[in-house]
Amino acid sequence: MRNETSKTDAPAAVKSAPSGHHVVHHATPTAMALLALGIVFGDIGTSPLYAFQVALKATGSAAPDQTTVYGIASLIIWSLIITIGYKYNSLVLRADNEGQGGILALISLVKPASWATGAGLGALGLLGIIGAAFIFGDGTITPAISVLSAMEGLKVLTPKLDAVIIPLTLAVLVGLFYIQKGGTEKIGKAFGPIMFVWFAAMALIGAAAIWQHPGVLWALWPGYIVSMMETNWVVGPVIFGAVFLALTGGEAMYADMGHVGAASIRRGFTFVVLPSLVLNYLGQAATVVADPGTIDNPFFKAAPSFALVPMIAIATLATIIASQALITGSFSLTRQAIQMSLLPRMKVIQTSKEEIGQIYIPVVNWLLMFGTILIVLAFRSSDSLAAAYGIAVSGTMLITTILLYSVMVNRWQWKPVVAGSVVALFGTIDLGFFVSNSMKIVEGGWLPLVIGGILTYLMVAFRAGQWASRRELNAKSSDLDVFLARIDCKQPVPNSIDVVRIKGQTGVFMTKVFDGVTPFLEHYAKSFRSLPEHVVLCSVQTMMVPFVVHDSSRVEYQNLGKGFSRVIIRHGFMQTPRIEGALATAMPHKEVHDLHYFVSNENIVRKATGSRISYINYIAYVIMKNLAMKSFEFFHLRGEKVTEIGLPLKI
Repeated sequence: MRNETSKTDAPAAVKSAPSGHHVVHHATPTAMALLALGIVFGDIGTSPLYAFQVALKATGSAAPDQTTVYGIASLIIWSLIITIGYKYNSLVLRADNEGQGGILALISLVKPASWATGAGLGALGLLGIIGAAFIFGDGTITPAISVLSAMEGLKVLTPKLDAVIIPLTLAVLVGLFYIQKGGTEKIGKAFGPIMFVWFAAMALIGAAAIWQHPGVLWALWPGYIVSMMETNWVVGPVIFGAVFLALTGGEAMYADMGHVGAASIRRGFTFVVLPSLVLNYLGQAATVVADPGTIDNPFFKAAPSFALVPMIAIATLATIIASQALITGSFSLTRQAIQMSLLPRMKVIQTSKEEIGQIYIPVVNWLLMFGTILIVLAFRSSDSLAAAYGIAVSGTMLITTILLYSVMVNRWQWKPVVAGSVVALFGTIDLGFFVSNSMKIVEGGWLPLVIGGILTYLMVAFRAGQWASRRELNAKSSDLDVFLARIDCKQPVPNSIDVVRIKGQTGVFMTKVFDGVTPFLEHYAKSFRSLPEHVVLCSVQTMMVPFVVHDSSRVEYQNLGKGFSRVIIRHGFMQTPRIEGALATAMPHKEVHDLHYFVSNENIVRKATGSRISYINYIAYVIMKNLAMKSFEFFHLRGEKVTEIGLPLKI
């Protein structure tokens, strides 16, 4: 047996990292932190455009008193510190799978055995899928509310511009999704400096307002939260739900970790993002207390008149960037979902030669654009969208907290009582936000729930179909010795197959069966009455780690005798295997360009009785399977070297 590693499967940055270690990011810490500003923090960084305003309107008062204004500002600031600063920045970013984050990476840590063997999902696995589906739903709403809120700043200049807000929003969104094909590295380098200017501008405007009304610093005292809730106890849950809008983007910090690294995210949040947000929210509070008439748009009205036009311009750019965090996060989640048998294969384009986490998925990009445009046309204002926004994110945050307990106890070896206490604190806060946001279901909160529900069902159904197919293939596989006896014309046996071995030909049969002879090979032999002289049974195995890079585990070669061999190519859920490169190192005595590949196209039919999959899941699975990218294209095999053959399979 010989174990070797492919020279073409991953960029140099990944290949050089020892197995079990994090991916190395090549840029300087400062450059990576600036990149993080452009990729990760756009969502949470543009929340001041609408969060404080929506929370004030939730009180139902045209002129909230000072206690209410200070209490809302205090609740926002302390929620940022506890939920984003402590929970995500300090703890959740530690729950990485070799440098990769996101809720699917988290469940790969929580239930690695189930994902690898196709065992039942269990409650935690299902929760993880629901959380991932919610993030996809959030990815369609974030661009809509972010860009709309910036465009609505035009009304502060003159109400006459109200008619152009929707057309301009749609134009900006189309442009945003169009540039995604350039890759997150190029986008981040362009957006990072812009976001730094944005955070600096927010901090300066907030500091100027605080300078004029220094009493607003008392809003840092959390006692104002209690006083505010006592005064507004009737609408308290509504205010709580509106305040959550200031936290959206926290989950994107985790989902986008693979693009820039946890250290860059921590530095950016601690030294730039959090101070700027605190200053700006305090500045908005000071502006409203000084002039209650600014309640309709405290963000822009906190700015001096000479800075209004530049702030609208930079806000437009910032909201475009805000959408970037969820878009790139959706790309990462999609690739993980594909490799974890939750979604059908799609075209994944690597956009960076050094950072393997930076990718572009055309299908996801255009579906997000289509959904976002429909949402803008349906809701038409950021206030209306605020009702739909938040419930999906708060649900994902709650699920992340639940899954985090398992990681704390099983991975970090925390004592259950300590982990339970920490999770109880975060869980109480997350549950409060989720319940508050759930009150907005009728007003629009149904939208992300519907999107999340549909995607959850599709992922569960696809996984059920994939593993039902694998189990059926394994059940129908035969022992190699038995198969060899059946094709040996010199020794006739029951069910023998009269085949001719074609001299000098090497055929690679792609199979999902890791042990024994795949039914596909037997089907081919019966159909064509021939086999290549050298038969290679090639299987691709997804491991529950982001990257498989170590020489001893990347490629496994087994000489089975009588012209048969087996190659198992292992890769992580953040990798797309290059079959030809792996085979070149597994079989150095063979010329890769002389190999011919045989790929099965399973024609799935559901059994009338004893089926491994329900009828409704079967229908969904077959539709998604038929829409999937061809396997040989996904594995980057040259079409002229591939023969695709139909294989009837009842599941």
